[in-house]
Amino acid sequence: MTHAVVGATGRVPAPGRARAGGASSRRRRQGWVAWGFALPFVAVFAVFMVVPIVGSFAMSFTDFRSRDIRSPFAVNFVGLDQYLAVLGDPVFLTSLGVTATFVIVGIPVTMAVALALALALNSSGGRIVSVLRVGFYAPVVTSIVAVAVVWRYILQPEGLLNSALAIIGIQGPDWLNDTRTALPSLIAMAVWRNVGTLMVIFLAGLQAIPTDVKEAALMDGASSWRRLTSVTLPLLRPTLLLGAVLISVGFLQFFEEAFVMTQGGPLNSTLSVAYYTFKQFGFGQYGTASAASYLLFLAIALLSLLQFRLLRSKD
Repeated sequence: MTHAVVGATGRVPAPGRARAGGASSRRRRQGWVAWGFALPFVAVFAVFMVVPIVGSFAMSFTDFRSRDIRSPFAVNFVGLDQYLAVLGDPVFLTSLGVTATFVIVGIPVTMAVALALALALNSSGGRIVSVLRVGFYAPVVTSIVAVAVVWRYILQPEGLLNSALAIIGIQGPDWLNDTRTALPSLIAMAVWRNVGTLMVIFLAGLQAIPTDVKEAALMDGASSWRRLTSVTLPLLRPTLLLGAVLISVGFLQFFEEAFVMTQGGPLNSTLSVAYYTFKQFGFGQYGTASAASYLLFLAIALLSLLQFRLLRSKD
């Protein structure tokens, strides 16, 4: 005999519906438990990330200064005046040109050197590859402040670089105090420090290329250059895109190098947009600094969009 529980309406509940209701209730309980575990992170993220981001964005439309900290809601709404003032500031325009030069020169050089090293390591074998990989990646995990201090010592008038040049009869310049060499010196240090990251990424991308594709190109008689340009680079486009986006964010926000090595000088020749924003905060011009920071954010977004359009896969 089959027993069934009859509800108040006199109908027997369908087994499938009962199981579905139980599964739905279990998923809800699991969801609440998951949110309970995630709540501490969400609270910290909201307090230390979301609130400052929203607050700084609102601040960029006001004349908020350091004297207004005690009465933050008594500031005046100025609309886009802060953005227009920043764009009309000759010092900001100088910092914009410095940052553009740093990005336009630094990113291609870094990617080219990293790709060359990745290709060399990918075609090599043995334990030497692991040793070189660690050696090239070591600057990435080193403190940027420590790296900048060492490079500042190397580039001093009586530093290691000029001492080495003196051996072959060349008198080196004052690298960090000359407007012609200060920014190239920072670019060289940034390339040296960031090339390890891209090298590891590119090496992983090269090792993911199917072997049969490379063997087919080799059997067709393609030269090394032809295989590189027609097989390797097209298949490496997603990896190149990832590396370009990652390195662009760091290059556009370069600050520590100039802060430690040149303090933005000489004559603002190494003053980046991030350093300009930092100085505006130091001057108590919080509204101006917020506007400059969001202009930098816009530049990062536009450059990333451009890179996605140029390097995205065509298939």
